Amino acid sequence: MSDYRKTKLYDSHQSLKAKLVPFSGFWMPLQYSSIIKEHHHVRSKCGLFDVSHMGEFIVSGNNAKTFLQNVTTNDIQNLEAGKVQYSAFCNDSGGVIDDLLVYHLGDCYMLVVNASNIEKNFEWLSSNLIDDVSLEDKSDTMSLLALQGPLSRTYLKKLYPKIEDLKYYETLLPDNSEVIVARTGYSGELGFEIYAPNSIILKLWNEILSLSDDILPVGLGCRDSLRLEMGYCLYGNELNEQTTTIEAGLSWITKHETSFIGSNSMQDNLPSKKLIALISEERAIPRSGYKIFSKDKKEVGVVTSGGMSPCLKKGIALAYVDYEMRLDKEFLIGIRDNFFIFEKTKLPFYKNGTYLK
Repeated sequence: MSDYRKTKLYDSHQSLKAKLVPFSGFWMPLQYSSIIKEHHHVRSKCGLFDVSHMGEFIVSGNNAKTFLQNVTTNDIQNLEAGKVQYSAFCNDSGGVIDDLLVYHLGDCYMLVVNASNIEKNFEWLSSNLIDDVSLEDKSDTMSLLALQGPLSRTYLKKLYPKIEDLKYYETLLPDNSEVIVARTGYSGELGFEIYAPNSIILKLWNEILSLSDDILPVGLGCRDSLRLEMGYCLYGNELNEQTTTIEAGLSWITKHETSFIGSNSMQDNLPSKKLIALISEERAIPRSGYKIFSKDKKEVGVVTSGGMSPCLKKGIALAYVDYEMRLDKEFLIGIRDNFFIFEKTKLPFYKNGTYLK
């Protein structure tokens, strides 16, 4: 138990009576009240997440752009200073090593990676480093807060007036306190992510919570249900090193013309599976690992993420099915010796998110 790390806000979570659970090597708050209440609070007002377990790498140097063009799937040429890009690292066979955000901070790039992959990613990037590029792991000295919800801008602009003009996937450059505020998030709602040195994160956390009674601390439980309603991929569920970005429905971040690592293999080999979105009118709750069947009850896939949508009050799932089944409209999911009908649907499941407002 003592092997799990603690974020700089661990004591604050304890004092707020959070339920703390091990996640990606850290003790993290799962919930403070109930996951459903926190989910609806983010959808209607705003919630503050501690996501300091995430990893941050700084890439700089004259050849930083060339390096990132080689190791990420998206086109780094399209990324201007003050903008953010969703991307992925792939291995030689096209499997996803990790998905990430790339922030162009003017004189350098910041890569934000998943907590469970920090060490693996850093070793892989280091092994592909080219001359005149500096790679630095800042994960241990930087913390991260996410204020998410339709009221987030109303309150956060009291501390950071310049966010008023930020569009989705834009970022302010670091201020004098080395704080970076970006209009990014994982909830499907208007929101901001705030990167700050460990030394000031507790002060920032308390300042944001004291801005309004509308702002509540929320945990990883609702972070997962919020991202599932949007159909966002989660590494370890929808993404892994045996799955390509094309199979995961991320062709929009897969720019083969840049010849990134894994690109050739992805183009030479047909996908073996496809990620689809499923929803049911029946009283059925799909869970990760449940098997997917065709209408004639032949096993054709598996659920990677699933649950009861708090907003839609229906069972929803992301699932991989055999590639030749990708165009089918209806599937069965086996749940405790019964089969339940699930229909293929378009993402996002929840269509009233404010993230573009």
